[in-house]
Amino acid sequence: MGALTAIGDCICLSVLWIVFSLPVVTAGASATAAYYAAYRSIRRKEGGLWRFFWGSFQENFKRSTLASIVVIAVIALLTVDVFVLRGIRAAGNAFGVLFYVVLVLWALSLAWAVYAAAYAARFNGSVKEILKFSLMLMELHPIKLLTVLIIILAGMAMTLLVPLMLLILPATVFVLSSFPIDQVFRLHMRPEDLERELRKYEKFNDEEKEEDT
Repeated sequence: MGALTAIGDCICLSVLWIVFSLPVVTAGASATAAYYAAYRSIRRKEGGLWRFFWGSFQENFKRSTLASIVVIAVIALLTVDVFVLRGIRAAGNAFGVLFYVVLVLWALSLAWAVYAAAYAARFNGSVKEILKFSLMLMELHPIKLLTVLIIILAGMAMTLLVPLMLLILPATVFVLSSFPIDQVFRLHMRPEDLERELRKYEKFNDEEKEEDT
């Protein structure tokens, strides 16, 4: 039953992410809300999927949207470069070797989007801080970055093979990515922040136990 509930939550959250990302400019706020809901509701089983998603979407809308404009612009530019350089490589031009460099940068930009969404969901930083610190954390922890990249690319590959998986994989990617990203966050969080988060989690568990009894 727990597994079925998690699958149902992943489907609901994936649909929410897709719907709220449709205007494109809201993609950043939607990704931030989806990450937060995946972390709190699905991974930590705190319930209230819609409550976490909608609350985060409203709270972080402005700064997440502004930050995502930068990230989406970078992804779009690199996507165009990938297709152009692929054509150049196919034509046998020496500059075609840049295709592989840009392809790596394109993949890293996808990871940047997830890191930025995660940072905005967990911390109250400015737009500049979201963009700056998410990049710094990627550089400081390459192994965790590689793990996140594998999760993202595997999700994209599965979606391309089975398009219907789009209804569950986005949320699954956010949930799985939250494990390495959360480990990175904890390495850089202040002791008082860690203690505050632990108290909040223990308080929720105590309240849940009282409701069960």
